[in-house]
Amino acid sequence: MPVNLDAKAPPASALLAEWPRAALSVGALPFAWKELLAEPRGDGRPVMTLPGLVNSDLSNIVMRRYLDALGYRAYPWALGRNFGARAIGAEGERLFERIAQVHEETGETVTLVGVSLGGIMARIAAHRHPELVREVITVSSPFAGLPTATNVWRVFELVSGQRADDPAVRAMLEEASSPLPVPATAIWSASDGLVNGAICHEPDCETARSIEVDSSHLWVQMKPQVLRAIAQTLGRSAAA
Repeated sequence: MPVNLDAKAPPASALLAEWPRAALSVGALPFAWKELLAEPRGDGRPVMTLPGLVNSDLSNIVMRRYLDALGYRAYPWALGRNFGARAIGAEGERLFERIAQVHEETGETVTLVGVSLGGIMARIAAHRHPELVREVITVSSPFAGLPTATNVWRVFELVSGQRADDPAVRAMLEEASSPLPVPATAIWSASDGLVNGAICHEPDCETARSIEVDSSHLWVQMKPQVLRAIAQTLGRSAAA
């Protein structure tokens, strides 16, 4: 699908609601944990989590512990904080090397679960190295629109060293938004306060599907509904 050039950033009201909504989601997690563990058991496949903008592997620690508890082998991306190209290399070479490392260690293709900017990077990795990637799951990842369709594009410019209108950024998004050569699932929210939910998914087809949730962007990866959607997606592909 082409990059959506008309999408706008979420309104200020949605942005202001982010912190209280995120706190409610995290507060619900302990009460939902037992039920979450009732999801289908994992098959031991390697799953790598990619953090969002400015975040580190610590932001995905709950997700990895959950996936480990289900029976998957959850790996951090181990590239520090996600500062865009500064973290993964100008051509993504550090990320690709990390995925190859996990592939070599396990002898299996790697499922990538990317949050926000991490999801864009996961999709690019799948395009460049489909021989290393089994499946891509994106969580609130604005891969189908311009950075200006988010409320964090200035932060992106500051930490990545790239301008939102940089042709290299546009080319990256064109690549990320095109159909993947591996199965893809996009988890997104229409009420996201940081990114426009319309640019976080693609039309459903044989190899791509979307799952809408009701969530803030902040701490979305710790929301029980999102963790359940990830577990069910992994279980679905295992049964296929």
